Amino acid sequence: MTVTVLAGATVVTMDAARRVLPDGAVAFSGDGILAVGPSSVVREQFPDADVVSCTGQLVLPGFINTHTHLFQTLLKGLGDDRVLSDWFTSMTGPSAVQLTQEDCYAGALHGCAEALTTGTTTLLDFMYVHPRAGLGDAVAQAMADIGIRGVMARGYMTAGADVGVPGPLVQPLEDALADAARLIDRWNRPRSRVTVGLAPCMSWSVDRDTLVETRRLADATGALVTMHLSESPFDVQESVRRFGSRDVPFAADSGLLGPDLPAAHCVQVDDDDLDLLANTDTKVSHNPCSNLYLGSGFAPVPAMQRRGITVGLASDGPASSSNHSMLQAMKFAALLHKGVHRDPEIMTAEKALEMATIDGARALGLSDTIGSLEVGKRADVVVLDMTNFCVTPVHAAVSSLVYSQRGDEVDRVYVDGRAVVRNRSLVTVEEASVRSQSIAAAQGLARRAGTDHFAHREWRSLVSR
Repeated sequence: MTVTVLAGATVVTMDAARRVLPDGAVAFSGDGILAVGPSSVVREQFPDADVVSCTGQLVLPGFINTHTHLFQTLLKGLGDDRVLSDWFTSMTGPSAVQLTQEDCYAGALHGCAEALTTGTTTLLDFMYVHPRAGLGDAVAQAMADIGIRGVMARGYMTAGADVGVPGPLVQPLEDALADAARLIDRWNRPRSRVTVGLAPCMSWSVDRDTLVETRRLADATGALVTMHLSESPFDVQESVRRFGSRDVPFAADSGLLGPDLPAAHCVQVDDDDLDLLANTDTKVSHNPCSNLYLGSGFAPVPAMQRRGITVGLASDGPASSSNHSMLQAMKFAALLHKGVHRDPEIMTAEKALEMATIDGARALGLSDTIGSLEVGKRADVVVLDMTNFCVTPVHAAVSSLVYSQRGDEVDRVYVDGRAVVRNRSLVTVEEASVRSQSIAAAQGLARRAGTDHFAHREWRSLVSR
């Protein structure tokens, strides 16, 4: 089997020692990493390898997006300037009701293309809307076809009609879990690149039985679990109204929290909530761009990290963050907490990169296989060209990556050792076809949902207020 060596790069390993090798190389064959070290040593070790010169480039583990909604690729720009509850009931919910398998496939393929071409090799898709059969299948198939590593978390809403969840999105619990079990049986195999998880949506769209039975199925199958928790004040208020407690204690009392659950957002958590998350080893997915876009606030990530809570990074869906770029999410994550706390040391570029790589792998239960460049791990590798005007001159590789990049630096991407991006272009699918399919699907969906007028609303200005 051919050995590939990426040589002459600055290699950011994200290993336990956080080694950065200024003239380093990574060798891999099949789906596994064989060597990481100085270029001269690795090239001597594999003299017959296919050598790729990476002078002037960074080589690092692929980014891991711990929370997104691929179907929302079709909704970009339609949800601007709304709080979360209005954003869902007036635009996202009505759009979701109209989704077809073709829409979900087109949106997922485009979303995965965005992810791969901006350096993401693994993502968790929180697919929480199922107005008709087969939508989860379409998303998982798109992941498989394009070559990304993915978790399609089969979501469900079993309540919430009284607060605006459209009727077609509310599913009987037994139907939702039966479909989830079917998908898990189909996709979850040893060394599978695409797997299926479980995703009860949020506290105001589920009941206690939903969380109890979700935990039962997760324990029986080993499937990952995820849930939106404390994203907005409305989440907490509705949980108190419905269940008599905040949503984090509600999830804990239902047995849902645990080390196999990356909780999305956790913006409105208090100290008691943080203690529950820490004591159960529940992980957190930080979504800085969407939390700002929706005016939800900011998650207390430094406080989480001081308690030892693993925090991964995420883009969230493009209806609330505009794209799937983890490069963008890293910069926002690094800067947001500095400004909020008026402390430039509270969140570093290095920590933002950890959240996007090895901590993201921990959040998804995959740190033994991805998240760093180490011998024996999967060959999920990104090569970034660091020669443009924005990032040069490069004094510190990680700083330039997080703070100076303009977002188009990704030159090559490998997933399981297979090239999926080369010379900044996808090689597994035809890019023009992906775009044309998603544009047609987005336009048709907006017409059917009656949301197309949102794209042509009158100019709104604060000056006149």
